[in-house]
Amino acid sequence: MDCVQFFEQIKGKKIAMCGIGVSNTPLIMNFLSKGAKVYACDRRSRQMLGDIADKLEEAGAILRLGENYLENLEVDMIFRTPGMNFHLPELDSARKKGIAVTSEMEVFFDLCPATIFAITGSDGKTTTTTLISKMLEAEGKRVFVGGNIGTPLLPEIESITKDDFVVVELSSFQLISMRKSPDVAVVTNVAPNHLDVHKDMDEYVEAKKNIILHQNAFSRTVLNRDNEITCGFKPFVRGQSLSFSMETPLKNGAWLDQNGVIHMSYRGIDAPIMHRDEIAILGDHNVENYLSAITAVWGYVGMDSIKKVAREFKGVPHRIEFVREVNGVKYYNDSIASSPTRTIAGLKAFPQKVWLIAGGYDKHIPYEPMVPYVLEKVEKLILCGDTAEKIKTAVLSDKNYNGSPEIIDVKDIAEAVDYAYKNAKSGDIVTLSPASASFDKFPNFVARGDYFKEQVNKL
Repeated sequence: MDCVQFFEQIKGKKIAMCGIGVSNTPLIMNFLSKGAKVYACDRRSRQMLGDIADKLEEAGAILRLGENYLENLEVDMIFRTPGMNFHLPELDSARKKGIAVTSEMEVFFDLCPATIFAITGSDGKTTTTTLISKMLEAEGKRVFVGGNIGTPLLPEIESITKDDFVVVELSSFQLISMRKSPDVAVVTNVAPNHLDVHKDMDEYVEAKKNIILHQNAFSRTVLNRDNEITCGFKPFVRGQSLSFSMETPLKNGAWLDQNGVIHMSYRGIDAPIMHRDEIAILGDHNVENYLSAITAVWGYVGMDSIKKVAREFKGVPHRIEFVREVNGVKYYNDSIASSPTRTIAGLKAFPQKVWLIAGGYDKHIPYEPMVPYVLEKVEKLILCGDTAEKIKTAVLSDKNYNGSPEIIDVKDIAEAVDYAYKNAKSGDIVTLSPASASFDKFPNFVARGDYFKEQVNKL
């Protein structure tokens, strides 16, 4: 089906868009303009939504708001928002009634004529997605970016052609119900995450695997050779199988040698590309992100475009983002670190011990694997939020804990910044890298990072 047929089909249909936010608002407007009868559904009250509620109503949307916003939806189709649990009882109930439950990305994949690159993983998705899009752009390609980042792509489908490129970041929540896979699939890594929403680790891993299960012989799959779970996906690859590694020379994929040189080996030819020091952004995990991006775009872009992005790209906000230096103390915002593995990567990026601000909403992920890195890389551990006690218990229970780092309890991020300001000395590094989600105090990691930057900039 092409997009003309699709939009013809939805004319006059009752469609519920669940979640009024960045990803669904443009979609609601788009579907209204195509003649669909759209129900804009959200748990929040009209007062909490503010002007957007008026704007949607003026455009013709029917609002369904409040706690029971999903109950008894008598519609033809439900679009769930990216973060919505696939197994919500209300959605299961709708399926039993014969109502189609889908998502923006599922429909987009069905209609898109362009070459699609899709990236998933527990860590590194956004940076890798951004790198791939920038490398393609540097080569002069027309690129659309979306999925879990940016704006929804479905409203743009009519302007996308077969000569374009689409680069999307996909979360486990989006992938769980996908029945179509991209032309190029990248899995950065898989580690415990979102176990507050997925029923168990197996469901989380199976959702990630969905990115490759519907590929064909003409597709490309890029897997992390150094990650055991990701490596386990290899038997399911149907097309070209490539890997990337920080630890092992490869015959098919990008790898880092012992001297810090990045190579790309492909079809029997090994090409040294650049030294890791040419990459502008900090950390081993970012070298790994480059390896995955290079493997994905190899053959689509030239070496000059790859090197240009490495030298010029300064990173995505909230990912070890330098905020400012105050009295010789450097402050970094790594709010994206909503899991222990992200925090470990953040700690390893710095050449010295740091003052770590951590804690937040509990996603039911164990903190014990993070403790050895905390003992090695943290001078002062400043804890706040719902998981503060859990992190502290994990550190204090470790047999190697000898009183260092000192643990400081504070009530919130503002107090953590104030403590660091009053006690850190010139040459110290202070980083917000919470190892926890933001939902105890903030709607998302962006709001948390912005609040941290605001506090630092007030010093």
